[in-house]
Amino acid sequence: MTAEPRTWTGPSAPERLNILRRTGSIAIVGASNKPSRASYFVATYLQSSSPYRVYFVNPVVDEILGQPVYRSLADLPETPDLVDVFRKHDDLPGVAREAVEAGAGTLWLQLGSWHEEAAAIAEDAGLDVVMDRCVKIEHARFHGGLHLAGFNTGVISAKRQVLA
Repeated sequence: MTAEPRTWTGPSAPERLNILRRTGSIAIVGASNKPSRASYFVATYLQSSSPYRVYFVNPVVDEILGQPVYRSLADLPETPDLVDVFRKHDDLPGVAREAVEAGAGTLWLQLGSWHEEAAAIAEDAGLDVVMDRCVKIEHARFHGGLHLAGFNTGVISAKRQVLA
C-alpha cells in the first residue's frame, strides 16, 4: 500500500492549544478495554490528568475504566467537543461524517492516522481537524506533564530515566 500524499496542513501548536482549552468533553471512538491498547492509555491519562469529561464509543464493549461505553456518537449524553479517533484508516471518513452529524467541534486523528478525505469532510462542515497527533501527548506537552510514563517528574532531561 502506497502512503497517502500529505497536502493538508494542520493547526499550529498555539491553535492546538486553543482547541484543547475550549474543549470540555472528549469522545474516544474506538476506545478499548485492553490495557495494552493506546486508546486505553490515553483514556486513563485523560480521566486522571485532565479536566475533560471523557466518553467511550465502541459498539462491542460495555464498560471501560468503570464508565459505560456508547455504541455511537449519537448515543452520547452530550455533544462531544472533540472526537478522538482510534480506528483503522478505511473507517476514518465514516467517523468524520458521524462527528459532523453529532455536532462535534473537532475531529482528532491519533498518531499514525492521516486521512485527507476525512479531514475534508470535517473541515467542510466547520470542524477543526488535527491529524497524526496524540491528545494525551499534546495535553501533557502544553501543561508541563510530558514524560514517558505520562507523569510530571519535574525534571527536564533528554536522558532516559532509570527506574530502580
